[in-house]
Amino acid sequence: MTDKALKISAVLITKNAKHSIEKCLDSISFLDEIIVVDSGSEDGTVEYAQNFGARVFRHNWIGFGPQKNYAVSLAKHDIVFCIDSDEVVSDELRQSILSLTSLDDGGYWITRRNLFLGSWLSHGEAYPDRLIRLFDRRRAQWDTSEVHEKVVEVNGKQISKVLSGDLLHFSADSIKSYISKQNRYTSIQAKILYKNGVRIGLVRLLISPVFRFIKMYLIKRGFLDGIPGLIHILIGSYATFMKYAKLYEYQLNDENK
Repeated sequence: MTDKALKISAVLITKNAKHSIEKCLDSISFLDEIIVVDSGSEDGTVEYAQNFGARVFRHNWIGFGPQKNYAVSLAKHDIVFCIDSDEVVSDELRQSILSLTSLDDGGYWITRRNLFLGSWLSHGEAYPDRLIRLFDRRRAQWDTSEVHEKVVEVNGKQISKVLSGDLLHFSADSIKSYISKQNRYTSIQAKILYKNGVRIGLVRLLISPVFRFIKMYLIKRGFLDGIPGLIHILIGSYATFMKYAKLYEYQLNDENK
């Protein structure tokens, strides 16, 4: 618990996160409360969080953005710090949060560093991976995206300040699990694009993955992260291709009705 005037609630959503939640909860234990919203864990996640002292709620899955907004609504304090179960607050970031006495800007951007194949990536799309994670819920909220959700300001004032220190992201324990995650995400993205009336042609299907690779590997210097950086960006480029390939599949199915 903190003694400072600025009270902060830590908020996270979970499902079968027992393998990672221990480090996550340990890293946010300095905050004033921990809210966990679980959507059907069967691996002991709920029990571990309860034993840790978190306030745990069960809620059926409604999509990433809506689920996180629901979790935020349960907090005792208006200032919330949102974290995923596979993320850990670094010592420097912890000190930055503890030093805060107000949120004049409504929130802060936080820099996330991604661990991939045993290496902390420092370039390309992996770093600096900046996200709004600390905010006043009266002035900002999660959007309603089913995947790749983000915090948006609701009062027109832009959040611009960045806290010192990294949020450490243990994104995948293997290439297999990382590709599996990308497969789930691209399916959701393709469906959303199709519902929104987006259609794909040959040029975009071919060019988009290539453009992403050039941008992340060359322009953003992903090559400096060695083989792990190369593999990470290649999988990202492949995910771009799969997103549009799945969108094309929706188009074909529609045409063949």
